[in-house]
Order: sequence, then C-alpha cells, then structure tokens
Amino acid sequence: MSCNPAIGGLAKGQIVREIDALGGEMAINTDVTGIQFRLLNESKGAAVQSPRAQCDKKAYQFRLKHTLELQQNLTLFQATVTELIYEQGAVVGCRTNLDIDFQARAVVVTTGTFLRGLMHIGQNKNEGGRLGDFSAKTLSGSLMSMGIELRRLKTGTPPRLLGRSLDFSQMREQRGDANPTFFAFHDTRDSAELFHVEHTAEDRLGWAPGSNQVSCWMTHTTPETAELVRANLHKSAMYSGEIRGIGPRYCPSIEDKFVRFADKPRHLLFLEPEGRSTNEYYVNGLSTSLPFDVQLQMVHSIPGLQKAQLLRPAYAVEYDFAPPTQLFPSLESKRVGNLFFAGQINGTSGYEEAAGQGLLAGLNAANKVKGAPPLVLGRHEAYIGVLIDDLVTKGTDEPYRMFTSRAEHRLLLNHGSAEFRLATHARDHGLISAQRLERVNQKRSRVEKWVNFFHQNHLDGLSWAKILCRGELTVPLPADFQTEAHGVREEVIYKIVYQGYMERELRQVEKMRHVEKVRIPVPFDYLRLRGLRRESALKLTDIQPINLGQASRISGVNPTDIGVLMIALAAGAGERPDPRPPEAPAA
Repeated sequence: MSCNPAIGGLAKGQIVREIDALGGEMAINTDVTGIQFRLLNESKGAAVQSPRAQCDKKAYQFRLKHTLELQQNLTLFQATVTELIYEQGAVVGCRTNLDIDFQARAVVVTTGTFLRGLMHIGQNKNEGGRLGDFSAKTLSGSLMSMGIELRRLKTGTPPRLLGRSLDFSQMREQRGDANPTFFAFHDTRDSAELFHVEHTAEDRLGWAPGSNQVSCWMTHTTPETAELVRANLHKSAMYSGEIRGIGPRYCPSIEDKFVRFADKPRHLLFLEPEGRSTNEYYVNGLSTSLPFDVQLQMVHSIPGLQKAQLLRPAYAVEYDFAPPTQLFPSLESKRVGNLFFAGQINGTSGYEEAAGQGLLAGLNAANKVKGAPPLVLGRHEAYIGVLIDDLVTKGTDEPYRMFTSRAEHRLLLNHGSAEFRLATHARDHGLISAQRLERVNQKRSRVEKWVNFFHQNHLDGLSWAKILCRGELTVPLPADFQTEAHGVREEVIYKIVYQGYMERELRQVEKMRHVEKVRIPVPFDYLRLRGLRRESALKLTDIQPINLGQASRISGVNPTDIGVLMIALAAGAGERPDPRPPEAPAA
C-alpha cells in the first residue's frame, strides 16, 4: 500500500468484489487486515453502494507478501529490471541490475510510478517512484526502442503526521459500520483461506474481519490555509512549471482545490490511521508539492493540527506511462508480441484499478503461453470490463479513476452479484476451485428460489415482490428467508426492487450483442475504405478495434462510419495478412 491506507470506495469496491469472484487475493487480504469498514452511499440505491475499508498498511503488505511466498508453482526473485530482451518483434525475457537475465514466453510490466519517477517537494527533486525507493531509469528507453510511446503523468501524496501531536477534540469522529460490509464472499470461500495455509501448516497475519475497528477523524482547511497556499503558489512544483505531467482530476492537490474551486470557503480533510501498531496518520485531501516550510505552516493552520509533527512531507511524483490505446483488450501490446501491461503504466490511478488489470493481464499472459484465447470482460459483465475497454478504446490523458457513472449498465454491476456475473469465466479459466464454484451455484439457486417465491406468493392480494417494490411492507418477511445468509437476502431484494430496470438494461445489451460479434481482422486497412471519413480512418487505424462494438465506442467515430465499415466487412474489404493470433471477441 504505497499511498493511501484504504481499499475500495465508489466503483472501486465493486472492482475488489470482482477480483474476489475471479479468485484474486485483494478482498480477503483487505478483510483480515482491515481496521475500519464503511458502506458508502448507504442512504442511496443499492446499485451505487460501495464498500470501503481502512487497512493496517504494514499488515496488508506483510500478509500479501507471505501469501505470495506460499503460493505453489510460483518462483519469486527480487531485483530491478533494467531492460527487456526482444527477438523478432516479441519479448523473450528481461535483464536485471544484477546482470542476471530471465527468459520468458510472456512478460507483464507493472511499474507503478517508478518509470523515470521524479519526486517534487517545492524546488527539491529526488529520483524515485516513492519516498525511499529507487527510480527505474533505463526501462523506459528499452520500451521506446521497440516503438512504444511514453508520456508523463503526475500524482501526489499528503504529509504523514504523528498521532500523539494531534488534538482530536477539535475534529469530528468517523466510526466504522456496526455491521460491516466485507469485500470477500466469505459464504462461498473456505474459512481456512483467511489465516491458515493447509499444505504448509503456516499461519498468516490477520485478525477476525471487522473486529476492534478504529476511528478516522474529519477536519477542514481555514481561510489562513487558503491564504498560505495562494501566497506560495509560485513555490509549488505544479504551478512553477517544474512538473509537465498531468495530475488526477478527481484527486486534486490542495493547490488545485484553492485555485479551481476558489468559491469554496473550506475543504474537508480526513485523518486516517496507517495501522494498529503505529501512531502515524495519513491526511487524506492534503496532497501537495509545496516546500516543507510552507507545508508545516499550512498543516498548523488546520483545526486539531496546530501542534502537529510531520513525520514525512507531502510530495508530487512524475512518471512515465504508455498510452493504453497501444494495447489489445487482452492488455497485450500491439507493437511487441507477448508483452502485457497493467496498472499505472496504463494511465490509471488507484490500487483497485491496478489489481483488476493485473489479474487480467496475468491470466491472459498465461493463456497466450498455453495457446488459449484471452479473457475479455464485457462492459455489461464487470467494472473491470468497463475499465479495460475505456483504456484500450478511448485512452486517457490524465490518471484514470473508475466511477459508477462510467458504466452504462451499472444496474447490472452491483457489488453483491459479482460472483454470479463472473462464475462462468472463473470456471472456464480455472480461477476458483471446484468446491467454491459449487457453492456459488448453490447460492445462485437459493437466490432464484426466493425471487420466484416473492413473485408467486401474495399477501392481501399483492405479491410479496410488488409490496417490496412499493416499500409498503407492514409485516415481517418469511422466517425461512430471514435465516438465509446476508448475501442471499440482499441479492434477492436487489433483483426484485430493480427488476424492471435490469430487464431494460439486458434488452439494451442484447440489442448491441450483434455488433460485438462482428469481428474486424487485425490489422485492417481503414485508409482505403471509400466513404469513411479520414479522421475516423486515422483513429480506427491507431486503435485497431477487434470488433464492431469496440469501433463504435471510439471517440469521433460516428454511426455513418460504422455503417460504412459494416458494409466493407460484409464484402471482405480491408483485410491484410496478420502474423499474430487473433484476439477473442468481447464476452
């Protein structure tokens, strides 16, 4: 956990649930190292509710490291990769700073903020992707040598404060939920997966999910804070021209907040504990690249922080990323065979977005080696599908962050249904055990049974389903239903209350399914198509979509262009020989 000590949040919580449904570790690791759990948007519709957890940062790191070390058929080695090794347009391995080379039939690059990472505190600059860690200085050149385009992005982190120097009596307490919403589907997993590793008899770090939750604290900036920031903008690396990379729009620095939202009298800040065994606090909302002396004055202008001791200053990080339109939907490079990219190198921001990409890139790298088709998730199947499709189809000029609003079929993507949505893929790609798959199917059967029951049984002339939809329930729900697992009950009620909306969404998905099935040969010569606007032809040439559905989502490609392309495909025009194996169509 290189920055914020939290996992989940709006749309991000759904991604973590999807990672769990596909056999990933992030959800379990969060649940057993979490120190506070909250369900966001609890007062709003279930479709946009998202779980979020504060974690013990070191416990999260150490438990996941231990899990990797205990993973069968996985060899681990720590070194800095200095360059990739290529043969005939494909990657065949990597070279390290220890002069040890590794041969590989596929390589996944997940460099975070370390590609030519440069940290800024005012005019002070240090190489590195994170305070105390080295920068990867030579790998960028190795990527560019094969024609991969790189650009610069920027992110930032706030100062860390010593908890015993804070006055919490001046802040508002923010407690965790009394009945926490966890990330992993505990009702279909083996309990031994939490702490115990059966084949080694080793116990992993962690505690009972939701136990002994800790509080976060809310405070806010003041007019003095605003005055300090505005008076010192010329010293900020962001505003002095020192940083060329584009920063995250949805997680702005404190300088950006006071410049772009000058009409706001104050900005909320959240004091988040970094763990149970440390007195360090993360100041969420106060990222900056101002000099240390200004940071100190700024922190001391905030209620409750007047005597705060800074353990680490805030800083901005500038780093290389590879525009993701250079990738196929499998996350394999279009320019270099067997080379996959995931995480911040693709222009995303956040642990959850990176983890979702990492899971799919790793799976598809393995599938490529085995000669199996890649897994490409549809936009109606998962937020991970929306994320990857947005990246490879539209690209990004700023750190990409997932929101529920990015998914046009978000009513189908509630966090409680992730296992049902992705079970077929998990089965087909061997991502979860047969025992867990059986439990998922049993759970699905119980949900369907109760949905049918509520539609078919009546109370006072109305079906139970109608009564639930109207919110007019005056008597308790059937006793047998109330003894069902919480996840079953929640999913049944969701399916009933949102049934009409979900059916409409499914009709739209079905209407678009035919264009998703129309494959486009890769590569395709769009510039020779008569009737296709040159602007569209250039964009299609750059993206090289794998099907008509992806082509229709490219910015600037209009319905007329799609019509021209559809006629050309039917006539067999535009195809050129391609030495690469074809991509599988979107699910």
